[in-house]
Amino acid sequence: MPNRLVVALAYDRLSTFEFGIAVEIFGLPRPEMGPDWYRFAVCAIEPGPLRAIGGFQIMADGGLELLEQADTIVIPGWRGASAEPVPPALVDALRRAHERGARLMSICSGVFALAATGLLSGHRATTHWHYVEQLSRAYPEIKVEPDVLYVDEGRLLTSAGSAAGIDLCLHVVRTDFGPEIANRLARRLVVPPHREGGQAQFIERPVAPAREGARFAPLFDRMRQRLGEEQPIHMLAAEAGMSTRTFLRRFKAATGLPPGEWLLGERLIRAREMLETTRHSIEDIAGATGFGSAATLRHHFRSRLGTSPAAYRSRFAQGAKISSSLSGAPE
Repeated sequence: MPNRLVVALAYDRLSTFEFGIAVEIFGLPRPEMGPDWYRFAVCAIEPGPLRAIGGFQIMADGGLELLEQADTIVIPGWRGASAEPVPPALVDALRRAHERGARLMSICSGVFALAATGLLSGHRATTHWHYVEQLSRAYPEIKVEPDVLYVDEGRLLTSAGSAAGIDLCLHVVRTDFGPEIANRLARRLVVPPHREGGQAQFIERPVAPAREGARFAPLFDRMRQRLGEEQPIHMLAAEAGMSTRTFLRRFKAATGLPPGEWLLGERLIRAREMLETTRHSIEDIAGATGFGSAATLRHHFRSRLGTSPAAYRSRFAQGAKISSSLSGAPE
């Protein structure tokens, strides 16, 4: 559907950061993305003035009637989470939009407004870890996923706190326009191009100390360059000029992960890129990315991503610029 209309809700005491995510992804003109990019509008769910957190006011494009035209509706947070009632008129408008086929997505505490419609009953959903218990108590019929970045249930999508909304919005762009466009947009935003929804919301010490980051950066680059090879811990420790014990401790401090888990994540990223952009067999991709066999690659895809390499390729390679070469030579 060309020129999809995305409508973001605005309300008094609006969550500014979450609203800004919707504007940044869907609301800015992006001629470099082609003629079919999103149209965007802001819907006031109540009479103004609408104050946003941070001391400014929002001037909306229209009221709830905009939801009758929307292809995607973004709920950017919700004031008071479960403590603040959702206006019945908004509940009805969201239900009607969903009935006619609109996609509804919430960022952070916006899940409470979506949950009030009853549409999430029996479905999986997530929110910021701070609100997980509130959501579970208020809506026990929802299958709350407490430790993920976002959940895609078809036309009902929910994200964890704040920045996870960027991941969800990029996931939507990826679904609508394919991986090439989504990756290009991610580069414009200077964010990772694709974090899986099932990734944990937070890790221990996610930001490395400057000294550790500088020390490990060259090693990270070398590890990425040889993903198809065995990389035993003792070899990596020697390259870093550390004992094995010190290396393991400092590597986890710098990345939040043990070396094996970090390598697995990087290998999955490379495998996804190859599935999206090449015609190589799954067996060849498994070998080139260090999984050894197609069976092992399928196992990790299923475990980490909840899908198979073939299904992933079918979904995300459509429209991508496909290469048939591993090293520049014909396959």
